[in-house]
This record gives sequence, C-alpha cells and structure tokens, in this order.
Amino acid sequence: MKRFVYQSLPSRVVFGAGSLADLPREIDAMGAHRALVLCTPEQRGMAERVVALLGDRAAGVFDRAVMHVPIETAREAREVARQLGADCAVAIGGGSTTGLGKAIALDSGLPILAIPTTYAGSEMTPIYGITESGLKKTGRDIRVLPRTVIYDPELSLGLPVGLSVTSGINAIAHAAEGLYAVDANPVISLMAQEGIAALGRALPVIKSHPGDVAARSDALYGAWLCGSVLGAVGMALHHKLCHT
Repeated sequence: MKRFVYQSLPSRVVFGAGSLADLPREIDAMGAHRALVLCTPEQRGMAERVVALLGDRAAGVFDRAVMHVPIETAREAREVARQLGADCAVAIGGGSTTGLGKAIALDSGLPILAIPTTYAGSEMTPIYGITESGLKKTGRDIRVLPRTVIYDPELSLGLPVGLSVTSGINAIAHAAEGLYAVDANPVISLMAQEGIAALGRALPVIKSHPGDVAARSDALYGAWLCGSVLGAVGMALHHKLCHT
C-alpha cells in the first residue's frame, strides 16, 4: 500500500429519527447558552419549532439566509447575533443556511450547530463561500466547521422529490471527487464508496415513496459520508467548475 495521510476533522454527529429532541442537550454540551437560529424565509416555521424546543436558550431567529451567502447578509446576521448576545448559532436547512452560519463563524468565532434538511453535505466541511460584488469566493478554515451536526431524517420528509434527487446526486458527485483527488487515501475511498452506495439505495425509494423514513435515513447517512469526503480532500474538477 502506498503512503498516505488522513486528517480527521473535529465534529460531533448525532444521527437518527427524532434526534432533533436532543438539541437542548447538545447546546449545553457546547457550553453555549443563547442560540441564534438561522433559516431561509421559507423555513421560518421549522426555525420556530427549534426556538420552542430551545426555550430560554433561544436568542432569536434570523430568517434571511439565501443562496451563495451575499456578504451583506452575512454582515447583517453577525450584527444581529452581536445585538442579541448570542454565543452560538443553530443553522437549520440546506447549504444556504449552513453557509450563512459559516460566514458568521469566520469573523466572529461563534460555534455552529447544524441541522441539515437536504443532502448538501456542507455541514461536514471546513469550506465556506461568500459572494461580494457578484463574485463568489471560497476558502477553507477550521473555524467554520460546525461543532455538532444533528441528522434527523424526519426533518427531510418534506423535501420535494425533485430537490431530493438533485441534492442526492450532487452529494454523490462530492464522493466521486474524493476517489480521484490528488490527496485521496484508502480511508476516504471507503467513505466515498459507502456514501455513494447509501444514496444509490435511497434515491429510487424516495422517488417512489417520499415519506419512507428508512430511505430518508439512508440518504442522510450517505450525505454525511459524502460531505465528509469533500471536507477531507482537495476539491477536484467537478466542484471547481461549479464555482467558476
């Protein structure tokens, strides 16, 4: 076997149907007391559910997350977090919301807890992207990696079939990149293969039975592995083209 280097990333994962109920305990485990809940305008209802669950631990809701994280939105969210005295952020939703959390963490150091409802995989990477003057700039910084990720497949049941399939295929592409990346290694290859297999099982079932919790669990499990692959190796051709 050839020599290789494998660097694991410091994140905690809580996985399983109903695991959203563990959120208050996970906030306490982070040593945090006031969480700013982040979401898109469309997911305000889900954010309010998180606020109700957090009780006194909730500092408020910022519901203006959008795609590609405009720098103006990131600055506004940072200021809201400061004004509310938030000492952590909870990002519930897809890549746009997780990306906003990362933009906040990049400058403020605020710890992030991510609750993914799509298969984007951003929650498992130290990769961030911010758009300024129409140009999206990406980078890597360990400060933006969410401290804790809660994967609750029940939260993805409402994800439309079309978006579920495209999000899942994008996750598969992340894993495929890990198989031919310059810094690929046997551990990452195993994760990539398992992630692709899990999504390969899940997506056809989700297409025909969107409410199948077992299939949604498989899809989130696959997305977790595929996102971990992307976070552990250098971006290759597919991802670079998507950001060009």
